[in-house]
Amino acid sequence: MNRFAQLFNALDATTKTSAKTAALAAYFQTAPKSDRVWTIALLSGRRPKRAASSTQLRDWAAEAAGLPLWMVEESYPIVGDLAETIALLLPAPQSRSNQSLTGWIETLIALTDQPPEAKRAGVLAAWDSLETTERFLFNKLITGGFRMGVSRGLMTRALAQATGVDESLLAHRLMGNWNPATTDFDDLIAETDLQGSTKPYPFALASGLEDKPETLGPRAEWLAEWKWDGIRGQIINRPGAFALWSRGEELITDRFPEFAPLARALPQGTVLDGEVLVWSNDAPLPFALLQKRITRKTVPKKLLAEAPARFLAYDLLEWQGRDLRAAPLADRRAALMQMLAQLPPGLPLAASAAVTAPDWTTLTKARHTAREKSAEGLMLKRLASPYHAGRKRGDWWKWKLDPYTVDAVMLYAQSGHGRRANLFTDFTFAVRDGDALVPFTKAYSGLTDAEFRQITDWVKKHTIERFGPVRRVPPELVFEIAFEGIAESPRHKSGIALRFPRMLRWRHDKPVEEIDTLDSLRALLP
Repeated sequence: MNRFAQLFNALDATTKTSAKTAALAAYFQTAPKSDRVWTIALLSGRRPKRAASSTQLRDWAAEAAGLPLWMVEESYPIVGDLAETIALLLPAPQSRSNQSLTGWIETLIALTDQPPEAKRAGVLAAWDSLETTERFLFNKLITGGFRMGVSRGLMTRALAQATGVDESLLAHRLMGNWNPATTDFDDLIAETDLQGSTKPYPFALASGLEDKPETLGPRAEWLAEWKWDGIRGQIINRPGAFALWSRGEELITDRFPEFAPLARALPQGTVLDGEVLVWSNDAPLPFALLQKRITRKTVPKKLLAEAPARFLAYDLLEWQGRDLRAAPLADRRAALMQMLAQLPPGLPLAASAAVTAPDWTTLTKARHTAREKSAEGLMLKRLASPYHAGRKRGDWWKWKLDPYTVDAVMLYAQSGHGRRANLFTDFTFAVRDGDALVPFTKAYSGLTDAEFRQITDWVKKHTIERFGPVRRVPPELVFEIAFEGIAESPRHKSGIALRFPRMLRWRHDKPVEEIDTLDSLRALLP
C-alpha cells in the first residue's frame, strides 16, 4: 500500500500529463504484478464491492478518534470528502503494515459478507496500521468513490510505455468484464484470441463542434447522421459468443432480450457500433422510457411491450472475424449497408440513416429539425477517418442543438466537494406555479469560481434554515438554467425531470417576479 500511496502523491502533486504518465509508467514497471492489475482495474472503473456503509464509517471513525459523532458530521461538509475527513481525524497509528495494495483489497473483499462487528474490528485494525495517505486510499476503496485524477487514456498510455505493447492494442485488451481478483498481469496485456470472446472494442468518441461547419472543409468529405439520445453500445456476435455492451463497459445483453434473434441472423465475426433506443412507429420514444429498461435486471413482458428496443448501427467494426477499424469510414459504412441488406426483415436492427444535404447551408437547416425527430443534433464524421480508440479531435464532431433554457430562482444551497468543499455550489431551483414556487431541478456546474465565492458569501449572510449541510435561502437570486431534454416524472413534485441541467449564467438583471412558470416548462414536454 505504501508504494500505491507514493504513486497517488506523485499524481496529486502535478497537473502535467507527461509527469503523470511517467509516474504511472514507473509504477507499472516496478510494482508487484497483482498490484499492477488492481491499479489498472481501479483506474478503469472496476472497484471491489463496498465493504461498509458511510454511516458505519462515520460511527467507527468517531469511536477511534474519541470524538462525538456530531463533530465528524460537521467536519465532513468542510473537508468535502468522507474518506479524507476520516483520514485527517484519526489518531496516529500504533503500528505499521507492509501489506500490499492487493492484500488490503483482499482484506476488504473478505470483510464484505461479515457481520457488522467483524467489519468494525477489521476496519479499526486497518486504520491503526496505516499512515494518513494510506488511510485515505483505504477509505476510498471501502466507499467505492475512487479517483486519482487520471483518465483511462492516460493510464493506457503509461502502461504502453511500461510494457512496450502498442497503446491501441492495450486499450482493446483492457475492455470487457475481466476480474482483477483472478487475472494475471501477463495474461491481461498478452495478445488474445477473439474467437468465442465477447470482448468489445474501445469506443470512438466525438468532440463538440465549436466553430461553423464550413471550417471543416468540403461538405462531400463528411458523413452526417442524427445524434440520437439513447445508449451507445456494441453488439458482438462471434462464434460461441453474443453480447451487447454499453459504452460504460456494462454487459447489458439480458436487459434487451428482443436482440436475441440477432445472434442467429448476424454473420459470425460481426461487431456493430450503434445506439440502443426505445423505438415505435418508425421513431424513437423519450429517453425516460429507455431509462426504465436500463435500471431493470430483468424486463417484464409489460415493459417490453411499452418500450420496445431497437439498435441503430453507426459502424461495422468487425466483419467475418476481421478487424475493420483501420479502414476508412466510407468503406466500413458501405460494408455495413451491404451486410444489413442481406438480413431477414423484422429484426430490431437498422442503420442510422445518413442526413443528406448538398452543402453546409442546407445541412444547417436540417439540423434545426433535430428535435422533431427526437434527436439532439447532428454527428459529423470524416469519411476518410479510421475508427479511433477514444477521443481524437478532428475527425468526429458532435454538432448539437442549442440547449433549452429557463430562468429560475435559487431556494436551497449545499457545499460542493473536493477543491470546492468550502463553497456553496449545489443549488436547488424553482419556477412559479401561480403564487407558489415549485422546486424542479438541481444544478452544480456552469459558473466560475469567482461567482461561486460571491454566492457563498451571500448564502452565509442570508441563510433562513439549515438542514444538515443544506441551507434554505430567500428566493432572490435568479439564474438561467440550460438543459438538453425534459420529460414527465411522477417522482418529482413539479411533475417533470430535466436532462443535464446546468447554470448558464447568473441573471443579475432579472427580478424573481420575472422567472419562468411551471406551465412554460410543461409546454416543452414532447
